[in-house]
Amino acid sequence: MIYSTATIPVNPEGETMLTREQVWKGLELKARDARLFLPPGLCTRCDVIEESAIHFVREATIAGSDIREIITLEPRSKITFFQATGPREGAIVNELFENEAGELQLKFYCYLGLRGKQPDGREEQAEQAQFDSDKGYKSALVSTLKRTRELLAEDRL
Repeated sequence: MIYSTATIPVNPEGETMLTREQVWKGLELKARDARLFLPPGLCTRCDVIEESAIHFVREATIAGSDIREIITLEPRSKITFFQATGPREGAIVNELFENEAGELQLKFYCYLGLRGKQPDGREEQAEQAQFDSDKGYKSALVSTLKRTRELLAEDRL
């Protein structure tokens, strides 16, 4: 199994301040249409196909893989992506919280397996290393906040 986590401050020194509500809007927008947040061409399709008050289902093509995710929303706090179909199974979580000093933080964590692959085998170990690298999910958190700031500046948030 793959377990990875990363936490970053939402408002590091020198950056435009974001409120919890603004970050939440960015996270929800990213969940609904990943194309707005991922590098060009990485996500070629992202459609919400079902929706209720507490969840929605999206189908997307990301990095050439077709996936279906059940996405649950805990407003202004947490979004969980359950991997229903695709190369991975398990859950990915994005969570907003305040640290002990009252500073807003954005946390990513996941618990995943690779469908049809040997548990803790070569493929999972490689994916674990990627998730934990400087180009892994910590950089995805940074880019999500950067894109949220851009959308705010463009009055699109």
